[in-house]
Amino acid sequence: MLKTKPDLSFTKLFNISFGFFGVQIAYALQSANISRIFATLGADPHDLSFFWILPPLMGMLVQPLVGYFSDKTWCRFGRRIPYLFVGAFVAVLVMCLLPNAGSFGLAVSGAMVFGLIALMFLDTSINMAMQPFKMMVGDLVNEKQKTKAYSIQSFLCNAGSIVGYVFPLLFTAIGIQNIAPKGQVPDSVIWSFYIGAAILIGCVVYTMMNVREMPPEEFAQYQIKEEVSETGKAKTKEPEGAWSVFFQVGIVQFFCWAAFLYMWTYTNGSIAETVWNTKDTASAAYQEAGNWVGVIFAVQAVGSVIWAVVLPQFKSTKLAYALSLVIGAAGFALVPFCTNQYMLFVPYFLIGCAWAAMLAMPFTFVTNAFEGSSRMGTVLGLFNCTICLPQIVAAATGGVVMSLVGSSQPNMLMLAGAFLVIAAACVFVIKTKKA
Repeated sequence: MLKTKPDLSFTKLFNISFGFFGVQIAYALQSANISRIFATLGADPHDLSFFWILPPLMGMLVQPLVGYFSDKTWCRFGRRIPYLFVGAFVAVLVMCLLPNAGSFGLAVSGAMVFGLIALMFLDTSINMAMQPFKMMVGDLVNEKQKTKAYSIQSFLCNAGSIVGYVFPLLFTAIGIQNIAPKGQVPDSVIWSFYIGAAILIGCVVYTMMNVREMPPEEFAQYQIKEEVSETGKAKTKEPEGAWSVFFQVGIVQFFCWAAFLYMWTYTNGSIAETVWNTKDTASAAYQEAGNWVGVIFAVQAVGSVIWAVVLPQFKSTKLAYALSLVIGAAGFALVPFCTNQYMLFVPYFLIGCAWAAMLAMPFTFVTNAFEGSSRMGTVLGLFNCTICLPQIVAAATGGVVMSLVGSSQPNMLMLAGAFLVIAAACVFVIKTKKA
């Protein structure tokens, strides 16, 4: 009989995930401003999706490695925390460089290359800092509390998103310039990255000081006993049916993350066209739309925060997951019909419900399925591929798909809604066990 991990207090559950608040500020600044930054540097709208290939590609390479090596790491600083700190430190450095891509006197092509390299390192480091939080929940929290733990993580994640999304608007409001010479990123965006970097390192240090990971001897008490082969080597043993759950959840993940890749890529251009009536990326109106992206993404995060509190109240995790995705699909479908900037609050609030479920439910299913496995980090690192691969596919095919829907950025958001409906239907394929 596998020994059950003890219940943890709310404070301990909160501390495990608090650093996620800072990491998510960095991620929010990236997701809300990458299309804006590269469009400002001179990228064509049909090519914008290509700039989104690097982030998930790096995540797909880095997170399995972080999971594999952290599974085998035992040191005085912990098991997952060393990777968390290194990732956060590199992210802070790159956050100070990326928004300055157009300010070093480089030609347009040079600025693009510099921006791409900086983006590659930023997403690598964010992924390295982000994954340990999910792994620590898998390591330290029992099955009964995992939905609650991941919901707390979702809450902190979206609270950080709100802060990151509104920074450019806030700095514009206090007088920092929101326009810049052609080919340069406005100071409001640059300072958003600077302050976000400072908060990130502070939150990570807090987690390092307040979370105690289990030493090897204690951790071994909660793991499935490994069988020894005739050669004397330990044979890894996984719970029955765990990998089936992994791939079933992965199908849902594919459609969800392709949908959100479209949202991050095309929201700026879409609302600039439908609300500000412009496609000119050098215009003040386009930059105003860019600021408003931060606002509506913050509204999305508010919706996620509220819905993250509701999710644990559902008796059926499948129903909660599927319903959340359908609500988000309705939000995507409404976006192209909103011609007033304040009308956009409604669809993005609904989209936030889907986002809350995407941050909590998949990891609940997978970590419960693999409860007792000594390879939880490796499993979650591989599971990150179900997040990264659909983004890579969506980014690589974005220009072609956009041409098929009339070269319309608003239509790409309608397609994102259709993807979430498909994902919701796939939820009921997942076979779960009772905790």
